[in-house]
Amino acid sequence: MSEDLKRIAGALERLAPAPQPAPDFDAADAFVWHVEPDRLVPVAQVNRVDLNLLLDIDRARDTLLENTEQFARGLPANNALLWGARGMGKSSLVKAVHGAVREKGLPLKVVELQREDLPSVGRLLSLLRGSDARFLLFCDDLSFSSDDQHYKSLKAVLDGGIEGRPENVLFYATSNRRHLMPRDMIENERSSAINPSEAVEEKVSLSDRFGLWLGFHPCGQDEYLAMIRGYCDAYGVEIDDETLRAEAIEWQATRGARSGRVAWQYFTDLAGRRGVAI
Repeated sequence: MSEDLKRIAGALERLAPAPQPAPDFDAADAFVWHVEPDRLVPVAQVNRVDLNLLLDIDRARDTLLENTEQFARGLPANNALLWGARGMGKSSLVKAVHGAVREKGLPLKVVELQREDLPSVGRLLSLLRGSDARFLLFCDDLSFSSDDQHYKSLKAVLDGGIEGRPENVLFYATSNRRHLMPRDMIENERSSAINPSEAVEEKVSLSDRFGLWLGFHPCGQDEYLAMIRGYCDAYGVEIDDETLRAEAIEWQATRGARSGRVAWQYFTDLAGRRGVAI
């Protein structure tokens, strides 16, 4: 190598960021993945509700809990896509299930990954692959536009490429879209393609790579009121049924929506007015 090339190589080496130290996975049960520089930031306390407070999603709750327990015990388990109506407890269920599994004494850790950081997922998997711990990789509100290439990075998690997905990593995602991209974009690409059946196959088939599809649908008024009553009973907020019904219905009317999230927002307001900490 010439002297000039050696100087250039030395300069590039000095400019390169120092390799990050191996994460201390004993520091916490939950982490958030950040890039530039790559690092796993421990979360001291996960923001979640108790699993028993998530009403009207019994099938999804039981299925996801069983799947997660299997994985935490070192048994085969599927990646899961939780899709459907906004505010119906998709991300809350993932966090609650993780908490429930931890309470059973199973050493499962959760790592939250942002959609925009998907291109870095290969580096994250390399860090997790070398650990003895088992990790639930969680991406909330996952979706792609027609010209978005981030979905290709997701395949590293679902398929794993030549190395395969790490045996100690499972991937859960939530989305408002069943196929992770808008239906009108799917139809537009089909209508303008020479071979419509192949035009969107790569993107639509991405959701097919999830072994579990758990659907969440809008709740009715009875379910909405039952959610609020459940919160009141759990946190000791006293209110008669007639008052609760009148206030809760007025609250959801002003929001123009009825969901588990709206139920919790009303309950938060109610608890504050009644002087109850939650």
